[in-house]
Amino acid sequence: MAITYAVLLFLIFYSFQPTLSLYEDQVGLTDWHQQYIGKVKQAVFHTHKTGRKRVVVSTEDNVIATLDLRHGEIFWRHVLGHNDVVDGIDIALGKYVITLSSEGRILRAWNLPDGQMVWESSLHGPKHSKSLLLMTNVIIEKDNVVVIFSNGRLHAVSCIDGEVLWNKDFEAESLEVQKVIQPPGSNFVYVVGFAASSQFEMYQINATNGELLKHESEAFSGRFSGEVSLVSSETLVALDSTGLILLRISFHEGKISIQQTPISDLVEDSPGPAVIIPSSIMGLFTIKINAVTIFIRVIGKGKLEVVEKANHETAVGDALSLSEGQQAFALVQHAGRDIHLTVKLAHDWGGDLLKESIKMDQQRGLVHKVFINNYVRTDGSYGFRALIVMEDHSLLLLQQGTIVWSREDGLASIIDVTTSELPVERAGVSVAKVELNLFEWLKGHMLKLKGTLMLATPEDIAAIQYMRLKSSEKSKMTRDHNGFRKLLIALTRAGKLFALHTGDGRIVWSRLLQSLHKSEACQHPIGLNLSPWQVPHHHALDENPSVLVVGRCGPSSDALGILSFIDSYTGKELSSSRLVHSVAQVIPLPYTDSTEQRLHLLIDADKHAHLYPETPEAISIFRREFSNIYWYSVEDENGIIKGYALKSKCNGNVDDKFCFDARELWSIVLPSESEKIIATVTRKMNEAVHTQAKLIAADQDVMYKYVSRNLLFVATVAPKASGEIGSVTPEESWLVVYLIDTVTGCVLHRMTHHGSQGPVEAVFSENWVVYHYFNLRAHRYEMSVIEIYDQSRADNKDVWKLVVGKHNLTSPISSYSRSEVVTKSQSYFFTHSLKAIAVTSTAKGITSKQLLMGTIGDQVLALDKRFLDPRRSVNPTQAEREEGIIPLTDSLPIIPQSYITHNIRVEGLRGIITVAAKLESTTLVFAHGLDLFFTHFAPSRTYDSLTEDFSCALLLITIVALVAAIFVTWLLSQRKELQDKWR
Repeated sequence: MAITYAVLLFLIFYSFQPTLSLYEDQVGLTDWHQQYIGKVKQAVFHTHKTGRKRVVVSTEDNVIATLDLRHGEIFWRHVLGHNDVVDGIDIALGKYVITLSSEGRILRAWNLPDGQMVWESSLHGPKHSKSLLLMTNVIIEKDNVVVIFSNGRLHAVSCIDGEVLWNKDFEAESLEVQKVIQPPGSNFVYVVGFAASSQFEMYQINATNGELLKHESEAFSGRFSGEVSLVSSETLVALDSTGLILLRISFHEGKISIQQTPISDLVEDSPGPAVIIPSSIMGLFTIKINAVTIFIRVIGKGKLEVVEKANHETAVGDALSLSEGQQAFALVQHAGRDIHLTVKLAHDWGGDLLKESIKMDQQRGLVHKVFINNYVRTDGSYGFRALIVMEDHSLLLLQQGTIVWSREDGLASIIDVTTSELPVERAGVSVAKVELNLFEWLKGHMLKLKGTLMLATPEDIAAIQYMRLKSSEKSKMTRDHNGFRKLLIALTRAGKLFALHTGDGRIVWSRLLQSLHKSEACQHPIGLNLSPWQVPHHHALDENPSVLVVGRCGPSSDALGILSFIDSYTGKELSSSRLVHSVAQVIPLPYTDSTEQRLHLLIDADKHAHLYPETPEAISIFRREFSNIYWYSVEDENGIIKGYALKSKCNGNVDDKFCFDARELWSIVLPSESEKIIATVTRKMNEAVHTQAKLIAADQDVMYKYVSRNLLFVATVAPKASGEIGSVTPEESWLVVYLIDTVTGCVLHRMTHHGSQGPVEAVFSENWVVYHYFNLRAHRYEMSVIEIYDQSRADNKDVWKLVVGKHNLTSPISSYSRSEVVTKSQSYFFTHSLKAIAVTSTAKGITSKQLLMGTIGDQVLALDKRFLDPRRSVNPTQAEREEGIIPLTDSLPIIPQSYITHNIRVEGLRGIITVAAKLESTTLVFAHGLDLFFTHFAPSRTYDSLTEDFSCALLLITIVALVAAIFVTWLLSQRKELQDKWR
């Protein structure tokens, strides 16, 4: 009887648990998603009195978007294709956004309020040329006309429906068009440019019907070069090929005149050739000589006058029409920690409409672009707002001397990511323990219980919310016992480092690396690689970890290298150096010194290996492992794969004890007429493998995984098939895959997929590789898996030895021993095109693996590795079913619930990074592209921990109630037995 009462009471209390779970789940989400647009290159303001004030922008990442001028939020955005580069944008009829893209071949109109595409027109032409977009004031049958020059042809297109009203072909003329101009109040346009770089050509075209009204040309004794700047509707300025002579070109009333002025006549002691900064400010233009910006005014009949020389970095905005015949433009100049924003009238240099100084974060770098917009104040005067694009690709709106809002759009161009642990709890109390006293802890759980049972008062609900915000675990700046809280350190294309907190995605710190800053010695710096440099462990927890950023001064592999060392907690640049050698490869070594600095090899273009850090301890460690260091190089264009080992110190004129010569061990030369390398992939260096043995339950056999960090997967295609999908027939295309040992150069496996084509996305984990490609014969995507096993241990397959541990898995294995491997492979149809592919990471490798695939729809799909088991068969045996073998189907399933991004799109998805948490069941997943997405993912569910919505208070109350119920029922039972005996 007592047991019955206890069980009934337990069920009553347990029935409350699901309600609590739902309540907690609303605040326990760990996902975060951030949207960006990239570096802005064009902007057009829309600030009519009616409707929301917004700015339309296009970016270097082929994004068209509208932003709210109040907060900088995205109203709508469209991400165009990789090759659909935006050439120009404008606003037509006050309601359409007109965009010209794809090298002038596609003209589109988008609805301004919601971004829906209204129409699209294809503009074809006979030859490639500069693309120019001109919004005219010409009206044909109540229809505004936009004029486009692209692909050697001038087009007039209706703004309402995108119909091409007329076009004029310039194919016969070898014309390099520079400008398409419409004088104010006229119905014709000028098409001006250079022919053969030594002759100026002017065409006057009727904008209503495309009729040629006039054609004039004028020869020039030298050659034209560079950009041109428009200083009036019938005058522009250019430079000759030397950059030392200014050319003022006038085509008034069809008569062309070219006036030459040496730069030295305007600027005394000019240090070098000039460059024109393109603009359309009436009567004024800008040139740059080295770091000096010079403003020159055109006076009267061609007289040039220097009005100012700026030695500071200066950005000049385009002209803004204030009223008829009156234009304003903006200048932004740097002065220490401030920037000076000045708005001037084009015809009056001395009159400043606006002059403001704004404190600017030095980690944003220089101002690259400025766009201004005006508004009318209550007193009738003009006010101005400025949209500026910074060196780190961030976007800011300035108004009334303050930064109204800012956007960190540099995060849209991440090139490499690593992680760093957060500092430990300094007070000596583990984060895993309760941080409040017992009374407050119980009070908090009682309040949560009251909220679950819907007994909480408004004051209780407010207290619950306050406690949640106060004790939010996920946003703390200390590490947790599960390893969920980390720093994601990202290197962007702008040469800036960001540290993002995994809890909420906030930017903890950011640093624009001075080592990757453009200078005279390094004109085109680029970042290459980001890797952990120093990771202090328990004996050095007071030291901050650091990361290494490797770059070089140019895109070519023979450009000189750059090193930068950054504190992971503060973002401080500890040191940096410009190397005297190039950087072609960066190889982190699995060795650390006594200060936990990881050893790195930097391979230059001449195949010399340079050791870092350059310390006596590092060189002593390196010498002990000298004979065990190998690496490889892949020359995609030549189809050559080579393996190297270290030989000796560098010979010749190089007096460097940290430099070593390499000796070539082997090379594989693929036939260029039949194979072209398109993909290579290796295992992650820090991947955990739980066991090297795989038990086959069906026949009680043991197979040993061929687990080697020296395996390289290579995919090649027929040279004709290296283009887009469908560019060749199935008979002309094939895909060949290799598994190569990079120590010996031995090809362990080779397989050909006839009638298949790239691109290939692949991932290598443990002893298997999965790759994705296109099958031309079936007109479908496919995924294939290869598993490789070690046959050299064939005599050690006793299951009982494996169970009791009598087998020897620790015996040394050499790549130079005879390779006895066997492979198993299988192919499956797959319905999606992939952009990226990764595999889940866990601390000990126990949890089952899942593939994380970035789909063409910019989402991340999780697929259990068991679906890609090469042992799948149509009718698996009972033993195989118990082992987990899934029956064979010709295609892989797409389960809607398996999208770990849910209904979120990570626009422009480029990469997926997985990081193991300390909790074995959980993987941290970070996907990046234009957007950023982060989540916790448990492939086998959280079998090793309680969920976030588990109520400790309810469990405690249930236990106390059960104990009390058992005691009470025991007393009642004893009393009843006593009464029965007295009867």
